Amino acid sequence: MSSHTDTRPSPLASHEIAVDWDVPITMDDGTVLRADVFRPADTGKYPVMLSYGPYAKGLPFQEGYPSAWQKMVADHPDVEDGSTSQYQNWEVADPEQWVPHGYVCVRVDSRGCGRSPGFLNHFSARETKDFHDCIEWAGEQPWRNGKVGLSGVSYYAMNQWQVAATDPSHLAALCIWEGASDWYRELTHHGGILCTFAKHWYDMQVITVQHGNSAGGRVNPHTGQSVTGEDPLDADELEANRVDYGRDIERHYLDDEYYAERTPDLSRITVPLLSAGNWGGAGLHLRGNVEGFLAAGSEQKWLEMHGEEHWTHYYTAYGRELQREFFDHFLKGIDNGWNSRPPILLQVRSADDSYRARMAAEWPLPETNWTTLYLDAAERTLAAAPSADTQVSFDELGDGVTFTLAPVATETEFTGPAAAKLFVSSDSDDADLFVVVRAFGPDGGEHTFRGAIDPHAPVAQGWLRASHRKLDAAKSTPARPWHPHTEVEPLTPGEIYELDVEIWPTSLVLPAGHRLAVTIQGHDYERAGDDVNRLSNFKNDLRGSGPFLHDDPADRPQSAGSPAPGPRTAARIALHTGPEHPSNVLLPVIPR
Repeated sequence: MSSHTDTRPSPLASHEIAVDWDVPITMDDGTVLRADVFRPADTGKYPVMLSYGPYAKGLPFQEGYPSAWQKMVADHPDVEDGSTSQYQNWEVADPEQWVPHGYVCVRVDSRGCGRSPGFLNHFSARETKDFHDCIEWAGEQPWRNGKVGLSGVSYYAMNQWQVAATDPSHLAALCIWEGASDWYRELTHHGGILCTFAKHWYDMQVITVQHGNSAGGRVNPHTGQSVTGEDPLDADELEANRVDYGRDIERHYLDDEYYAERTPDLSRITVPLLSAGNWGGAGLHLRGNVEGFLAAGSEQKWLEMHGEEHWTHYYTAYGRELQREFFDHFLKGIDNGWNSRPPILLQVRSADDSYRARMAAEWPLPETNWTTLYLDAAERTLAAAPSADTQVSFDELGDGVTFTLAPVATETEFTGPAAAKLFVSSDSDDADLFVVVRAFGPDGGEHTFRGAIDPHAPVAQGWLRASHRKLDAAKSTPARPWHPHTEVEPLTPGEIYELDVEIWPTSLVLPAGHRLAVTIQGHDYERAGDDVNRLSNFKNDLRGSGPFLHDDPADRPQSAGSPAPGPRTAARIALHTGPEHPSNVLLPVIPR
């Protein structure tokens, strides 16, 4: 398998792009990974934008993810400005929009995926070492200026946190677009509850392009070669050449050494970074960008938060211009005013799903008026002070209970992290709590929002398994409780326990006359009466929580009489409120 070079015209006048297909990069154990290199045809020294990941560098976005592509270009035609889209690839930069501006784009198929052979083991120390060595390789090529920036969405963002903590000598900047930084809390277990997303993702988006998997016969339209290599493997060989990712996650149900290998020491990151998260990314594409920004050791770092689908703004003019200004400054040394930007760059969300730009000096926002609203089980309301002691009970798999704030008298903004303190008893030795922040109009209709994946997401979500209630006091704040998830503490049936639930960050400007509400239940949020929505790369219908569901029968309680082998029967949960048990939510209200 050898590399070859094509030179093709760019849609931008007077520019040509040279493409080196399947360039070999030899790892320290002798494994040869393969990269495609898109560079200016003119001889010169250029900064590098590199991505390393599993989705097959030769598989066009339009072919691999047709429904996502079609929706994105229909809603945002500027995605294709200046591009024929012939080199579009899932969740990485379009070379036609970067090479003419003096960048080299390098795409590496990760070990065991696409055209790179080897044993497939996601986010492992071996994979991080490979990524590190690919950065060093790119920084030493004849066409480089010595500075390498990392760019990409989701997987291509998540592994940036890991590799940056290893301090590659040529690494100069990170653009981390919607990527988790804590594998246990953000990818596999929310509040200690197993999320089935990673298992389904592995089956649908990774195994299908595992190196040697020739099923489907997909080829690179430019080279005519299989996107998964020239040496097909049979089913047994493929299985032997990869981890059982879903089983690994199920087996490691506490935050143990498995996750320690995959979760970096963020304080070791020192290069400039732009961390871009999504308000609608509850389940994967939100918390990690905020927590990573806060914990990174970099002196020069920025947090940007936006809406829309989680891949969209990476490709729109808004996202490209932001990224280009960032990279131009740190990879080319251009004095373009980037450093004068405040560190917090927000697109504040309105109830009609529109956005307003805001900049700030800190996160959470310095002017935040932290507001505690108490749950009233008798009236089902949220109020400024607790009322008489009472309780309300609900079935863990039932509708739960909703507490509603009085209509706001004036336009009110909520932007920042949030938390719930709940006093709960159960008739079982455990209970799963799902906290959903919601918004309603004067007519009683619910406002939902374009989420990172789901088209009808709620305002915010949080989760906690009661047996994981232990807090780390040193890492916790009132607005962001932190659970170590290193031990299970069963409940005594009937005893009341205090639970602190982290609610992932949110942003919403609520118009006068509208209401905020909080629903406490024992299962995933699902929008009542919602139309069925589906994307080609997910197994489930999108009904409010996207693909980030907690429905593994081996992890979740089952209804009474169910033949499924659940860990326990669904509980009858009592939520206690009042002065003695002041259940409440803490919300970040931003003064007008």
